Amino acid sequence: MSVHDTPDARTSTADVPDPEVFAAEWEEWHRNKDARLASEHGFLAVTGLHWLSPEPQSFPGVPGTWSTGPEGVAVELDEGTELVVEGEAVRKRHLFGVIPERGGVDAVWGDTVIEVAKRGGHDVVRPRHPDHPLRVAFTGTPAYAPDPRWVVTGRYEAFAEPRPTTVGASVEGLRHVYDAPGRILFRLGGQELALTAFNGHAPGSLTVLFTDETSGVTTYAANRQLGVAAPGPDGTVVLDFNRATNLPCAYTDFATCPLPPAENRLPVAIESGEKIPRERGPVF
Repeated sequence: MSVHDTPDARTSTADVPDPEVFAAEWEEWHRNKDARLASEHGFLAVTGLHWLSPEPQSFPGVPGTWSTGPEGVAVELDEGTELVVEGEAVRKRHLFGVIPERGGVDAVWGDTVIEVAKRGGHDVVRPRHPDHPLRVAFTGTPAYAPDPRWVVTGRYEAFAEPRPTTVGASVEGLRHVYDAPGRILFRLGGQELALTAFNGHAPGSLTVLFTDETSGVTTYAANRQLGVAAPGPDGTVVLDFNRATNLPCAYTDFATCPLPPAENRLPVAIESGEKIPRERGPVF
């Protein structure tokens, strides 16, 4: 296996891309990625991360008092206040029920969206306000210039059974558990490397969380992620490190992002993909 001049997982590893086309496709992808991040109720609009308990609590920028218990998350609203949940107006007391791990429900209050979610076994409330200064001032994520040399062909090896894998989080003391279906083997910089993979969003696709020798220098220290298209019939996969992205915790402390498994700390410098956000420090 070697580094190939291939633009991404959508094309054959035998193809040699036109540099201008490759760069233009990457620019469009990166603009769309940042647009989602900075959308009206995207992650840059989050103004708080509030942990629920059996004791009713009120939070800044959120109506009512919130609690959680055996029946799940509940809110008590003041007279005259209403939320819209799944298209229905709710008043007084509303029971959201038990939220599944990594699941969530949005409650709309005026121009604010209140995310009710469960992360690491804990129920949380995260308000998203469009006028949050972090979102309003956002000018885009710095990144390395796209370069086809960072498109690498690898081989996917499925485990006999998915392996429950516990990883840390950007919030101290929090843990996430994911089923790892397999690992990706590849060669880079003269080294044989491997990454434990988790399931991606699309059926059959994969996601890898990793750090490398640029982490904490030019790229975000805690983690980056890379989506990988479903392996081919022979297990071939394409890793386009140009599309290595930051997780929300790179921009805000109101995220609960997972950290990479220990084995995904690569002993090479991946000088490709997104860099440390401007919101976290100087751009290199």
